[in-house]
This record gives sequence, structure tokens and C-alpha cells, in this order.
Amino acid sequence: MTSVHDRGPAGVVGELDRFRREFYGCLTARADALFDLTDAVLCADGPVRSLVELSLVGEHRRGHGALYDALACGRLDIDRLRTALAAVPLPRAADGRLVLAVDVTCWLRPDAHTSPQRILCHTYGRGKDQSIMIPGWPYSMVVALESGRSSWTAPLDAVRLAPGDDAATVTAGQLRDIVGRLIAAGQWQPGDLDILVVADAGYDAPRLAFLLRDLPVQILARMRSDRVLRRAVPPRQPGTIGRPPRHGGEFIFGDPATWGEPNAATVADTRLYGTAWARAWDRLHPRLTHRNAWIDSAKALPVIEGTVIRLEVDHLPSGATPKPVWLWCSGVDATSADVDRLWQTFLRRFDIEHTFRLFKQTLGWTCPKIRTPQAADRWTWMILAAYTQLRLARALAADLRRPWEKPAPPERLSPARVRRGFRHLRAKTTSPAGAPKPSRPGPGRPPGRRNNHPTPRYDVHIATTTNAKTPAAKKTKSVNPRPRRTG
Repeated sequence: MTSVHDRGPAGVVGELDRFRREFYGCLTARADALFDLTDAVLCADGPVRSLVELSLVGEHRRGHGALYDALACGRLDIDRLRTALAAVPLPRAADGRLVLAVDVTCWLRPDAHTSPQRILCHTYGRGKDQSIMIPGWPYSMVVALESGRSSWTAPLDAVRLAPGDDAATVTAGQLRDIVGRLIAAGQWQPGDLDILVVADAGYDAPRLAFLLRDLPVQILARMRSDRVLRRAVPPRQPGTIGRPPRHGGEFIFGDPATWGEPNAATVADTRLYGTAWARAWDRLHPRLTHRNAWIDSAKALPVIEGTVIRLEVDHLPSGATPKPVWLWCSGVDATSADVDRLWQTFLRRFDIEHTFRLFKQTLGWTCPKIRTPQAADRWTWMILAAYTQLRLARALAADLRRPWEKPAPPERLSPARVRRGFRHLRAKTTSPAGAPKPSRPGPGRPPGRRNNHPTPRYDVHIATTTNAKTPAAKKTKSVNPRPRRTG
């Protein structure tokens, strides 16, 4: 695995210094205030609870008025920052390939009636099988994963989903841009192994594979346990008349009688899950129909073949009863070694959840009450830049542990523990932001004068799965709450 740890302390400081300078160059308006605000996020004592409290941090040399003004009126060159994130050293898997994880996380804003472009976001409740729809701004984020036991990731991109956006189309365009930037930065060269993109069951893996079929990527995603796929068409017998079939026999996830003998099978002993059994069946594809994402397809629907993996484990760390996990990979002809690598790589996908939790609970990504989505995008990219600085300074951090915490070597420190000592590491790098100039607060609204320009209020957009060209189908109560999915 290639990382910043392979360089000496001087190289690590130089890499961190170069990124800080490049990040400052991405700030095209209110640059000094935005840069100081990012340093305040990194150097604050404890989690960020509110935006105004960051103005009391010593690294933020300006008042709270400049803080809010920078977020509201500042400017950030997002394309340049995307290029800078793709150019920093990225973690790699044991075989040397890049592994990207994609997922959607929501910035919930249920009471922000004056904030436009809010969408109903799916959140989990406290009870079993409980879900709540809360208005907010969903963000699709892509990170590079590390191998081994680590909660670190390398954020590469964040895109806010606007009302009416198709998640698969937006994600495909996002991944296409990221792969192009990685190739331009020299992170991937011809002859290297394909980039592996890992996603959860909320993504249509075959559609992503079809949209990215011209790029050096493979898609690995979890599938629901009620799916039904099709086998490849058997060889046509001589003398058979009629139109040849496009699909073979059914492969029903819930019916073992349709599985047949697997093409590959492995057994491994793991630390957290006990014995893990993985079986793989080659060249299975969904039977697509002219509906949902393929409703506007005028040509013949494609046959998207892949490898299906069924993973079973002895037990879960939480003590719950384990359920089989079904995975689909866009690659074919997988060997036993490939099957082991794929299901272990999928388990590393959950590291992105640790990154989301750090963004929200420690760095305070969702704590500001920002009104406009443009300011929310600006603050989101500042959090990504702050996290990247923590990752680059990881090899230099000292273990400032609490008395109840166990000692850890420098390469095993979590992002939150690296952040504790970033104030000391900041002194080793240059701060391109200029000192604040003396100024006076504005006069504000004269006393007694009312605000004659009230802020407009916006409705929450409700995402629908029906196509705009066809009328919405009337919902009917089904006898089976989870019918099998043939597509």
C-alpha cells in the first residue's frame, strides 16, 4: 500500500505545505477568512458544536462577522480543489489497485423553510425496520479506501443531489470525472489493475457498470436478497428454428434449487466474523425491461454480465444473527483468489461510514444553520480540505491520548486523535493567509425600521420514481410485502 508514511518527515511536511498553499489558491474571494476558518476547525478543542464558537479559537484571527460573511459571500474554485485532492498521495489495496467507495449522506435541515432545493432524505429510526423521511440536502461522496484495519479514507469528491436528479446518472458522471482526474494526475496508468468501485445496495450496480463500461473500472455492489438474475444463453442446438433467446434460466436468490454448482468457493477464518464462506456464480445478468432507468432506451436493452457472490459468516460483532450477503461484480471469470479479494474489499466499504461520522460529530459539517445551498457546498468542500490535511499530517502526529484510552503507534492513530495535535503541526507549515485589517462594524438597520424584504420560503421537493412522460401508477396493497425483483 502506497501512502504518505513511505516518505520521511521532511517529505510529509512538504506535501502538507503544498496542499495548504494549493487550497489557499482555490479560495478566490474572502480567502483569508475562509482559510482561517478551516484552521479553526482543525485546531479547536473538542468537537465543533456551533459555527460562531470557531471565532473564539486562536487560529481564527477575525471576528464572528467575518466568519459568516466569508461563508455567505466567499468563493471557492471547486474544480481546482478537486484536481488538488486527486494529486495527493492516495492509499491503495494490497494488490496495488485503487479502491473507491461511493455513498450518499444527508445534511438534514427539517426546519430550514427559507432554504431552497431541500429533498426528503431517508434516515433510519431507532426501532427495527423504522425509517423516517426528513428534509435536507443529500450529498454523494466518493472516497479512496485503505486496506487493513483502519478508519481512514481519502475524500475525492462531493456532489449535492438537486431535486429531480437521478442518483445513478449523477454518480456515474461523478465517477467518470474522478477517473479522468486520477489518470491526469498519474494515479492510474495503462497496464495498471482496474479501479474498483464499491457501493451498497442503494445503487443499481449493473446500470453503473453499463454507464462506465468505457473506463478502466469494475463495479462491486451489494444486492437485495429478493433479486432474480438470468444465466447466459446456452449454446444453440443445430436445426433449431425461431428467434434465439436473449436470456438463460433464472437464478433466484431466495431459491437454492436454482443456484446449481458454484464456479468458485472459498472458506476463510476472520477475526470479527469467525469462519466466512463465499460462493460465486459466473456470468449472471439482470433481465432489463423498458421501465425505470431504461424507459427511454430506444435500442435493444443490453445484457450486463457479472459475477454473483454469496457471503455467509459465523457471527457478527454486535451479536445479531448474521444474514447472507449477496454481491455483484461487473467482472467475469473470477477465480477463488478474486472472490476472497472482492468480499474482503466490500467489508472495507464501511470505512466511509466512519468518515461521515467524523464529518458530522467532530468536524461539525452539519452544525451550521446555513441558508443557501451554495454556502453549504462551500462549507462541505472546506471540511473535505480539512480532513485531507489531517490525513497528510498523520505520520507527524503525536499520541495525545486521554487517560482512559489505550496507547497507539503513530500509524494507528484515528483522525480524531490526529486532530488533537494538529495545532502543534500547524506551526511547522506555512500559513498563506494574511493578517486581518482593522475595521469597524457596519451601522446595521436603523432603529425602528422594519425589514421590508422578507426571505422567501421554499417547499420541500418530493422525489418520485415515475417517469415524467407517463402518469403515476396508483399504489395497490400487495399481498407479499417484498416481491422478488426480476430486474
